[in-house]
Amino acid sequence: MTDQRKGLFYGLAAYVAWGAFPLYFRLLKPAGPLEILAHRIIWSLVTVSVLILVLRRWRWFRTAGARTLGLLALGAVLIAVNWYTYIYGVNSSRVVETALGYFINPLISVLFGVVILHERLRRLQWVALAIGAVAVVVLTVDYGRPPWIALTLAVSFGLYGLIKKVAGAPAVEGLTVESLVLFLPALGYVTWLTWSGDAAFGTVSAGHTALMVLSGVLTAGPLLAFAAAANRVPLTTIGLLQYLTPILQFLAGVLILGEHMPAARWAGFALVWLALVVFSADSLRSARRAAQIRANNVVLAQ
Repeated sequence: MTDQRKGLFYGLAAYVAWGAFPLYFRLLKPAGPLEILAHRIIWSLVTVSVLILVLRRWRWFRTAGARTLGLLALGAVLIAVNWYTYIYGVNSSRVVETALGYFINPLISVLFGVVILHERLRRLQWVALAIGAVAVVVLTVDYGRPPWIALTLAVSFGLYGLIKKVAGAPAVEGLTVESLVLFLPALGYVTWLTWSGDAAFGTVSAGHTALMVLSGVLTAGPLLAFAAAANRVPLTTIGLLQYLTPILQFLAGVLILGEHMPAARWAGFALVWLALVVFSADSLRSARRAAQIRANNVVLAQ
């Protein structure tokens, strides 16, 4: 298997795992979203700590600067908001709305590029953003409220991705710092739940307890697979693969969990998908043009 095919396999593994998360988190009931989040943080720290020791990656922590650690601490807060919102959405039967959040995330990231990084957008990128804005309006009318779960997921993950890009920390080390930042509040909450007799962990069944513990592996595993993919395949491929997760989440919500999809909601999602088609087509065209320019420059340099 070539290196690029390995990368494609790792990418598919990561995005399929993330796409199956709605079915996994539903199995964690009757634990509440905050308890599930707390255990996810605790067991993620256990998992990445083992990986750090096995892979002998502790040297990075000696050289990481205060700026990098500060950015990762801010990233920890954002990913905690993202995780909690996602778990709440799944366990309150709003899987389709959580899928919407990850569909519009690329558009939100582009918007951040304009607002925060002062990037200039191409014409088709503006068209995609305009279509996405119309889609949000249509879905707001359909829901009778703004799609807060979707917007919170998209904004928190978009900001998290921006901070991770600026921080430049490796995947395992970055997740370790984030888990350390969140560990004490998570442990304190779990301890309080146990003391008050309201904890689901360890009281439902052995299978439920095992699934809660498994949340650490299921958090770190796809992240490592994604990192392996990103190092082996072009960013355009990663950009297209990322749509696999919300597609699988959407299908799980509609076909497996039976969430209702009125006509107006279908129209809103259709607009989102149209925006993503325009956005992806423009990204592919831009990537091909850049590759052609690089190839021409190599020829001229010879």
